[in-house]
Amino acid sequence: MSSEEQIKQALEKVLVPGGMRSLVQLNLVRQVTVSDQKVSISLASAALDDSVQEWLKHKVQDAIMELSGVKESEVVFVPAQPKELNQISHVVAVMSGKGGVGKSLVTSLLAVALARQDKEVGILDADITGPSIPKMFGMGSAGPKGSENGILPVLSRSGITIMSLNLLLAHEDDAVIWRGPLIGSAIKQFWEEVLWGKLDYLLVDLPPGTADASLTVMQSLPLSGVVIVFSPQELAAMVVRKSIQMAQKMNIPILGVVENMSYLVLPDSGKKLELFGKSKAEEMSKAAGAPLLAQIPMDPELAQRCDRGEIELYDSEALSALSQNFAQVLSDRLKEHSEFIPEK
Repeated sequence: MSSEEQIKQALEKVLVPGGMRSLVQLNLVRQVTVSDQKVSISLASAALDDSVQEWLKHKVQDAIMELSGVKESEVVFVPAQPKELNQISHVVAVMSGKGGVGKSLVTSLLAVALARQDKEVGILDADITGPSIPKMFGMGSAGPKGSENGILPVLSRSGITIMSLNLLLAHEDDAVIWRGPLIGSAIKQFWEEVLWGKLDYLLVDLPPGTADASLTVMQSLPLSGVVIVFSPQELAAMVVRKSIQMAQKMNIPILGVVENMSYLVLPDSGKKLELFGKSKAEEMSKAAGAPLLAQIPMDPELAQRCDRGEIELYDSEALSALSQNFAQVLSDRLKEHSEFIPEK
């Protein structure tokens, strides 16, 4: 007779329509019971409409009946809300008081870097009125599926789970003209009503400023920390310091800082040209009390990749540095935390 572990391995191969992640990845498997030659499985119904539940029921039964020693199988669905099922190890917000410095770009690059490390990654696009994440990932008209009790986010080509208001609009350039309370409510819905399932990292792309959206994320989501994005201009640095102060006043750890548009490499000579002035990397790192994760140059290839929805194909030394340094920061933080865990 097959073991419970073998049964769960079989369920890992059953992908949920619309979400294209497995039942196990979405944490929909609630209970597995093995008795004699019968296997009974309980699945959560969150974000699954009746037709999807019926389809999954037959797929699961087919997968189970192929296992050794199984003569009978039973699949039932039990009520559940997404927030009861989501298991997210780290929630990291990417923020900056200044608009146009590249928060969405850094969020996307960080997600790509983590996915290349075989991590399960999601992006919650909290920039409700100016979302750009779906465009960079080339999602086009792809929209989230779901039911009255939950939403299935959209999966990118490389397996990054994404939820953005732009995925719900008829046209990607439709304006969203909302006041603060509505924006805050949408962010909470994306956190509580989207079936993220099991994730190693959920990255939250924040809009500019220190108002409703940032407050909602910092007060409502269990943040592991924030990443601060800035550009070399003094004007930008001045505004970004407001975000640093906000995070510090709300006792949210600053994991690191990223300088975007740091320089331009001249193609003929290889010389670095600081178009927006001398780097503020050391200064901002000191102000935030956090390490510099990367200095991202102005790269025509990166701009073209974003415009074509191909950010997942981009690679560079800056991206490698971002990936390695962020991994090191998380590793160091986990070590610091473990020092306060009493021995059993």
